[in-house]
Amino acid sequence: MLLHRVLPFSKRLLSETVLAGETVVDATAGNGNDTEFLAKLVGDSGSVVAFDIQHEALDATAERLGELNNHVELILDSHAKVDQYVKKPIGGAMFNLGYLPYSNDLTVVTKPHSTIEAIHKLLGLLKKGGIITISVYDGHEGGPEERDALTTYVRSLHQGDVHVVRYELLNQRNNPPILVAIEKVREFDEVRCVDNNNS
Repeated sequence: MLLHRVLPFSKRLLSETVLAGETVVDATAGNGNDTEFLAKLVGDSGSVVAFDIQHEALDATAERLGELNNHVELILDSHAKVDQYVKKPIGGAMFNLGYLPYSNDLTVVTKPHSTIEAIHKLLGLLKKGGIITISVYDGHEGGPEERDALTTYVRSLHQGDVHVVRYELLNQRNNPPILVAIEKVREFDEVRCVDNNNS
């Protein structure tokens, strides 16, 4: 199949850019699906730093990882504080926005401000040619606002620094996820934002 669903396509992009031995970030550990994928991708010589603000999520992730836990660092904190925990370049990062699937409390959701702050900081850490993928779920309360804030932010990123794509399946029911992928095309420490992409 040429047209992938959002989550497989996100993993495909990272599989093509992340190298064994690199450090990568799972900004929203959730139930550990992406953390496990990233841990296998970087191998025993690499490392994964995974964030979540819910003990429940990190417990589920640790249980899923099993022996892979030895090269994964699970952080009970906001991904907006990524720069306090990650000091070296990263090969890539993943986000799954929204709430923790199967949680008893679906009111705990990702927020526009912290999501954008985390992406902004991760772009400074990302290697040239690296990719950040953001799977956006907007079917819950606050979801459309986060989607729109994210879209406004990534549209403002300077085209000389990054390339941004939005990928979605248009004929799916029940608020299917949208994938935003950001590729870093030149080395920089400070992210440049502009009024429009023609600057």
